[in-house]
Amino acid sequence: MTEQILSKTKLISFIIPVFNEEDNVNRIYDAIISLMKTELNNFDYEIIFTDNHSYDGTFELLRDLANINSCVRIIRFSKNFGYQHSIYTGYLNARGDFAVQLDADLQDPPELVPEFIKFWQQGYKVVYGVRKTRKEGWLIQTIRKIFYRLVDFLSEDSLPHDAGDFRLVDRIVIDILREIDDSQPYLRGTIATMGFNQIGINYNRRDRKYGQSKFSFRSMVHLSIDAILNHSIIPLRIASYAGISISFFTLCLSLIYLFARLIFAVNMPAGFATTTILILLSFSVNALFLGIIGEYLGRIYQQVKKRPLTIIEKRINF
Repeated sequence: MTEQILSKTKLISFIIPVFNEEDNVNRIYDAIISLMKTELNNFDYEIIFTDNHSYDGTFELLRDLANINSCVRIIRFSKNFGYQHSIYTGYLNARGDFAVQLDADLQDPPELVPEFIKFWQQGYKVVYGVRKTRKEGWLIQTIRKIFYRLVDFLSEDSLPHDAGDFRLVDRIVIDILREIDDSQPYLRGTIATMGFNQIGINYNRRDRKYGQSKFSFRSMVHLSIDAILNHSIIPLRIASYAGISISFFTLCLSLIYLFARLIFAVNMPAGFATTTILILLSFSVNALFLGIIGEYLGRIYQQVKKRPLTIIEKRINF
């Protein structure tokens, strides 16, 4: 058993985003309560559930937990605002000396939290879990590994590989998050770029035993786009460099044709295939890079509208 760590004046904020997790709500609650009664019994705690407008029995179960335990605090949104917005809202409402984000499906082990706290005691402001292994098919695992390394390569800051949102965050980092106005947050990247002392802890991610994952492939694609665009302008530079390169290539090709025609009197037949290929290539390149520019402009548009991060329908125990 882990030795007693700090005085009871320290408060842990557990942040748990949920969406249709009626099979797991009581399980994650019991796991945290068990941890608080044994290894972390010298801490105060609060458990903040952020409910993305679940339509199964999740909210009713959360309300029952809040009725029997005032340390359970519930935020229910007016609609599903997405995973990152849900976590962000949890951080903004956390009162603790530090916050720990956990998923309700128990794939990230709560029993690793005392280990996180030990590193926090040593002065680390962010302690995050690094997924050494995970129960997924080889194709999805390969895509994830490529994604993390691609984002790190494109980013102007160093970003951790194979790290999700399972982390401990110090109060100072939470206060900085309050000052950030980002309509499309990518928290694992944003927190990583803040600096301070940060450390990753390897762990084996479990398989989901109850319920179905709500994080679809489409959600993964959207998260990937947010990650790249939030931390890099390299795609815009690639567009610029590609435009310059194609223009230079076109100029050289034009000069070759011109010299061949005027100086060497080469009689060139009309190249229908070549012309068609070049036209289609030009259209494709233009469409690709206009799309990249459009993604950045779309995020500027969303930011300028100043819509709220989330809309809260109900609060319990606040």
